[in-house]
Amino acid sequence: MGHVREKHAVSERHACQVLGQSRTTQRYQPMIRDDEVLLTATIVRLAGQYGRYGYRRVTALLHAEGWHVNHKRVERIWRREGLKVPSKQPKRGRLWLNDGSCIRLRPCWQNHVWAYDFVQGRTHDGKIFRMLTVIDEYTRECLAIEVDRHLRSGDVLHLLTELFTQHGAPDHIRSDNGSEFTAIAVRDWLLRVGVKTLYIEPGSPWENGYNESFNGKLRDELLNGEIFYSMTEAKVLIEQWRRHYNTIRPHSSLGYRPPAPQTVLPHRGDPPFAADRLRATRRSQYAANSLNRLCR
Repeated sequence: MGHVREKHAVSERHACQVLGQSRTTQRYQPMIRDDEVLLTATIVRLAGQYGRYGYRRVTALLHAEGWHVNHKRVERIWRREGLKVPSKQPKRGRLWLNDGSCIRLRPCWQNHVWAYDFVQGRTHDGKIFRMLTVIDEYTRECLAIEVDRHLRSGDVLHLLTELFTQHGAPDHIRSDNGSEFTAIAVRDWLLRVGVKTLYIEPGSPWENGYNESFNGKLRDELLNGEIFYSMTEAKVLIEQWRRHYNTIRPHSSLGYRPPAPQTVLPHRGDPPFAADRLRATRRSQYAANSLNRLCR
């Protein structure tokens, strides 16, 4: 505004009138809050600690630390500091069925539908290790991540037995058509304990979308940024990340709250009902006994 007045030799009132601005804009001084420096430092720290988080998820972390700040202010600081999430790999097109359908059972309560799948990683020496991830699709909680060099159908059975004993048996369990999941021993055992299997269509990974999304976060936030020098280190860091995911990491579909606090026992009358819970407990006990008979 100053150079316009000097060039054309006009008053401030006339210059503002021509430019369509209020005269108060020429005297406005931005107010810097007392906590601006500390808040900026905290945002930069969280952005560096969680490199794949955007400003909305960082806002949720700030709330968890006791800050009373909205996402708009965080976004302004985010842009001012030049923070950004590194770009992901290019998206790939979906493979739809011939009839264009994409139908799957939607989870309606805790222990309604579980999903499991394998993820592959490498240690520093280039050797491959596998991870079996199990999630509850309704609560989004990661129930377990089994890590080992080799995981077969027997390892799947042992892990499911531990989870069924700890959490109760689900009504359904979803997976792809991998040999570890379609093995006769696994299918027969699940049938005996009363768990229905949901196998997705070949070449349709989006039908197991909850687990595929979780595996993507695991790879994006941990596997792509860590070097594992031993299997012990890999198991410790992966389990540490799983606990962070369940108890601290804000989840956008849960209102930017972590999955574990959302996992509460249902009230009487809410599914699953008391009879369903009793039936799930009995299935868990039967599952453990069945596995013991198989191992004899």
